[in-house]
Amino acid sequence: MAKKIKISINGIFVEVEPGTTILDAARNAGVIIPTLCYHKDLCIAGNCRVCMVEVLGQKRLSAACATPCEEEMEILTNSLKVRNSRKHIIELLLSEHNSDCTRCYKNGNCELQELASEYKIMTQDFIRLVPFKNYTIDKFSPSIIKDDSKCVRCQRCVRTCAELQGINALTVAHKGDQMKITTFFEKQINDVVCSTCGQCINHCPTGALVEKNYIEEVWDAISDKSRHVVVQTAPAVRIGLGEELGFKPGTRVTGKMVAALKRLGFDAVMDTDFTADLTIMEEGTELLQRLKGVLVDHNPEIKLPMATSCSPGWIKYVEHLFPDYLSHLSSCKSPQQMFGALAKTYYAKARNLDPEKIVSVSVMPCTAKKFEASRPEMHDSGFRDVDYVLTTRELAIMIKQAGIDFMKLEDAHFDRLMGESTGAAVIFGATGGVMEAALRTVYELVTGREVPFENLDITPVRGMEGVREATVKIENPLKEWAFLDGIELKCAVAHGLVNAKKVMEAVRSGKSEYHFIEIMACPGGCLGGGGQPIPTSPEIRRKRAEAIYAEDAGMPIRKSHQNPEIIKIYHDFLDQPMSEKSHHLLHTQYTPRERF
Repeated sequence: MAKKIKISINGIFVEVEPGTTILDAARNAGVIIPTLCYHKDLCIAGNCRVCMVEVLGQKRLSAACATPCEEEMEILTNSLKVRNSRKHIIELLLSEHNSDCTRCYKNGNCELQELASEYKIMTQDFIRLVPFKNYTIDKFSPSIIKDDSKCVRCQRCVRTCAELQGINALTVAHKGDQMKITTFFEKQINDVVCSTCGQCINHCPTGALVEKNYIEEVWDAISDKSRHVVVQTAPAVRIGLGEELGFKPGTRVTGKMVAALKRLGFDAVMDTDFTADLTIMEEGTELLQRLKGVLVDHNPEIKLPMATSCSPGWIKYVEHLFPDYLSHLSSCKSPQQMFGALAKTYYAKARNLDPEKIVSVSVMPCTAKKFEASRPEMHDSGFRDVDYVLTTRELAIMIKQAGIDFMKLEDAHFDRLMGESTGAAVIFGATGGVMEAALRTVYELVTGREVPFENLDITPVRGMEGVREATVKIENPLKEWAFLDGIELKCAVAHGLVNAKKVMEAVRSGKSEYHFIEIMACPGGCLGGGGQPIPTSPEIRRKRAEAIYAEDAGMPIRKSHQNPEIIKIYHDFLDQPMSEKSHHLLHTQYTPRERF
C-alpha cells in the first residue's frame, strides 16, 4: 500500500493518497473550491481556471482540478491573490456572456450565475473591453437549443459528447477571441450526426445548451376545453422529479407526481409503465420468434442478436453509425410511442372520445424523446401519436408555475385503463431494466417457472459498469418450446453510447455470441437521461437506481405478463402479441407474419 502524502490546506494538515488532486483533497477536508469546467463524469481539462489556488513557493497559481498533491505542499484556497484572481476570471467570463439572466431558461440553475452571486460581481470592469458578438441561436432541433451567446467555452459539452457518447457532434473551432463550440462545418445540430440524447445539456454549466421546451403549448392545450389532454409519465421521472421540488436525490415521489398532474388540469393521468409492460409482451414474443427462426427454421433473413429499441438516442445512433445492423433492432416502438398510438385508438374508443380532440402529452427523462415523437413514421393512430414531450425539468417548472406546494401533496393514483403496471415496468428506468423485465417474462413463458434468481432480481444485469453480460440457461421447457432445451441465452447490457459502440463492434466482428442486447443511450439508463434534474453525478445516479429497484420490490405484481390491464387489452383490442393489429400500432414496420 502506497504511503500517504502529507499536505496542508489553509493551515490544516491532512493526509491523502498519492495522485489525489488538490480539488479532491480540499473537498475531503471540507474546503470548497469553486469549479466550472470540472465534472465528475469527465476527464480533467483545467480550461476555466476558476479553481485556482495558491501553492506556497510557486510563482503562479495552480488549477486545483488538474494539480496532484505533493509531499509537504502548502496550499491556500482563500488568499487575497486567489480571491482577486477568481473574481477577475468570473468577470472575464461574464464579459462575453449574455447576462440577461431573467430571460434565460437556466435562470436559477446556472453555475456561472451562482459564482457571480457568491463572489458578488456587482460591476463588469471588462465589459467595455470586449465587444459583444452578434450570435445566432440554433433552434431547429426538436430536442436541443444551442445559444452561443451564453457559452463560456468550458468545453464540458465537447468532452461529454466525445467521452460519454463517442459521437463528437460538438467540437472546438477557431482560436483566441474567435474560439467557439460548434458542429461539423458549423451546421445546425439537426443536420449533423447527433443522438439528441441531451447529455451535453446535463453537463453544460450555463444556458448555452438547453432542451427545447413545450411548456406553453401544453398549458394552451390544458386551457382549451374542447381538447381532452392525456399525460403519461416514464418510470425514471418519479425518482427524479423530487430533486427539483425540495426532495433529496433518490426519493420516490410517484403519488405526489400523480396528484400534481391532476391539479395541473390534465384530463387523464396515466402511466408509461403500462406500455413498458406491453413492450415486454411484444419484444419478448419477437425474441422467441427470432430464436425459432434461427435455431429451427435456419432462416438467414432473421438476425440475432436482437437489440432493444426503447431508447431513441440509441436508435438514432445506430441509424447513423451502424445502419447495416438495423435489422437486429427489435421492431417494437418505445413505450412512449406505443402509449401515444393507443391513446388515440384503444383509449379513445373505450372512452368514446374523438381521437382528433385528444392531445397526448408525455413526461420523459429524455430529450431524444422529443425527436422520437416528431418522427414522420410515428402516426400509426392516424394522427401524430405523441403531440408534446416534456422533460422532468419542464414538469417541475409547470408545478412551480401553478403554485403547487409539492411537498405537501397527498399521494394520488394513476387513472385506470393504461394506468396499471408492474415492477418489471418500473425498472425500465435503470440500465439493465428492460433486459431484466424481459427475462422475467420470457423464461416463465418458456418453462412455466420463475426465472432462477432470488426474489426475481437478475443481479448480473444490474449495476453501473459500462457493459455487463448475463447467461440464463433454459432447462426442461414446456413442450412447445422444446427446441430451446439446454440453450444458454446470452445477454449483454450497455449504457452510454461509447459502450454501445463496444458491443456493436463485437457483434460486427462476429466474436460475440449474444442472443439479446439492451442498450440505453444515457449513463445509468433513463434515470440519467438528458431531461433529468441538474446536477447529475455518479452518486446521484446510484441513488436514483436504488429508488427504482425499491419501487419494483414493493410492487404487488412484478412480471409484465401478469398485469391485468395487459391481459385485458389483448383480450379486448390487440388479440395477442405480434398480431396484425399489434404490428400496425406498436411496431415500426408492418409485415404480416405467421402466428406463433
